Amino acid sequence: MCRPVTDHPDLPPPAPLASLGWLDFFEEQREPHEADLVPVRIATVHRSRLTGLSEAGSVELTLPVHTNTSDFAVGDWVLAHPQTLMLHRRLNRRTVLERRPEGSRVLQPVAANVDTLFIVSSCNADFNQARLERYLALANQGGANPVILLTKADMAADGDAYRRQAAALQRGLDVVTVNPRLPAAAATLAPWCGMGQTVALVGSSGVGKSTLVNTLAGPGQALPQETGGIREHDAKGRHTTTSRSLHAIAGGGWVIDTPGMRTLHVSDAGDGIATLFAEITELAPSCRFRDCTHAHEPGCAVQAAVADGRLDPVRLIRWRKLLDENRDNTPAPAGPRGRRSVGG
Repeated sequence: MCRPVTDHPDLPPPAPLASLGWLDFFEEQREPHEADLVPVRIATVHRSRLTGLSEAGSVELTLPVHTNTSDFAVGDWVLAHPQTLMLHRRLNRRTVLERRPEGSRVLQPVAANVDTLFIVSSCNADFNQARLERYLALANQGGANPVILLTKADMAADGDAYRRQAAALQRGLDVVTVNPRLPAAAATLAPWCGMGQTVALVGSSGVGKSTLVNTLAGPGQALPQETGGIREHDAKGRHTTTSRSLHAIAGGGWVIDTPGMRTLHVSDAGDGIATLFAEITELAPSCRFRDCTHAHEPGCAVQAAVADGRLDPVRLIRWRKLLDENRDNTPAPAGPRGRRSVGG
């Protein structure tokens, strides 16, 4: 029997699947014998239960024995039995944002089927180019379009300087200045928040993510996100969001709020880093040696670009640090009988 959701009252009434983010990508995954199953989009993930959205409204799924809810992410699409809402299976993700918790060998999904990742940073001591690059690598690797949102620009002595620094982090990167508390923020971000579109917010605690979720959701939501301030002396905030959840945007899209991540360890993100540092990636094939480290070898095209001013040397340092971190945090693939392979 369908169990209505009671702990997430701001979820909307019944809606067409397309407005929930359902695409041909998901429909094409259905096998012929699954035609009668109900598509459900995961709205919240708890230790022992999953809630979701379907054309019939918001529901709680019935989970098979031994289901591990940590295998699911907010934004996932699953198929369920139409009467019992028994979970059948999760569909392949179009995009996925993943991180590896410290000390773990398993990637943890942060959010799934996200079209745009809003990376939120304040124009104060919270602004950190190296941290922003980690978020950009996360978005690139997962297939989401990254957009940097700068808050508290009106309180900065030179807000444009922060904007220029952010825009220089990746080619073609959109950087937008917003005041999360003003309704105008929703209009500013409307190009990424249309019908059926899904955005997710990441950033340190206290930068205005939950406030922005409330603004995007509009005044009619029944369960506003708790918000909190920051310590003025170091611009560090306290965690107000403790779990991920899917919220309807007043204009028709969806937003996923996430807990503040003070530290983001880059792992399994080689392609994302290559996109982030495209100016270095494109120069590398011109180096004399195929295995050039871009540190001291003769005929290095990257070092030549640094020497003639085409490449910021600080940028090269951050690239090398991020690449090393990714290598150190990415477990080596296991060989036969679970033994690690060597030399690769």
